[in-house]
Amino acid sequence: MANYKIVIKLSAVRELKELPKKDVKRITTKIAKLAKDPRPHGCEKLSAQEKYRVRQGNYRIVYLVEDDDLIVQIFKIGHPRDIYR
Repeated sequence: MANYKIVIKLSAVRELKELPKKDVKRITTKIAKLAKDPRPHGCEKLSAQEKYRVRQGNYRIVYLVEDDDLIVQIFKIGHPRDIYR
């Protein structure tokens, strides 16, 4: 299976910087794993969109998979109370 390229939106980078440092390392590891398997066990497709979400502790990572171009675009990173608004 080919590796996907990870693209993180600037807004998602800002959201990541606001999180506690202990959680940032786990989240970045989870994002790196999406390059090998963009639809890992436990990911869910968001019903109203073509995006997916994956959990990492108390946080969610919302992303879009472009299979034709082998790209995973990260849109949002944060707590569920903030991310689905």
